[in-house]
Amino acid sequence: MQVLLEIVGTQRIDEMKDKIELTTVGFLEESENEYTVKYSEEQEGNTPAVDVCVVISKEKPLVTMTRSGAFDSRLVIEGSKRNLCHYGSEYGDILMGISGHSISAEFDGQKGEFVFFYDIDINGALASRNSLTMGVKRCQN
Repeated sequence: MQVLLEIVGTQRIDEMKDKIELTTVGFLEESENEYTVKYSEEQEGNTPAVDVCVVISKEKPLVTMTRSGAFDSRLVIEGSKRNLCHYGSEYGDILMGISGHSISAEFDGQKGEFVFFYDIDINGALASRNSLTMGVKRCQN
């Protein structure tokens, strides 16, 4: 189903905080075991759009975020667990640790919210504390 997505990401590094907001149209598929959200992020300049796929498990605190475009990445956020993930950048691939804290998923067929809290470390050193809130609202056709 087509949905309106309101995405707010925050990143905290020491005392500095950065916030990114994106409102876009995407697609939500719901199965017995998971929610799958797909959307495209337009990039600045002549860089092609990045396709994003977020899979949220209904059975356990697990989220997989895959970005495909000029640089690919795959992040796995799992509650109370650290996963090594690869993040593609213009400078090459970076291997990062992703430590999940909490994951919540609510959707009633019309609207909902998915919220993830996680830390990123590089070479074992904390790089940032992050949150991602994804508001989802079914588009009326």
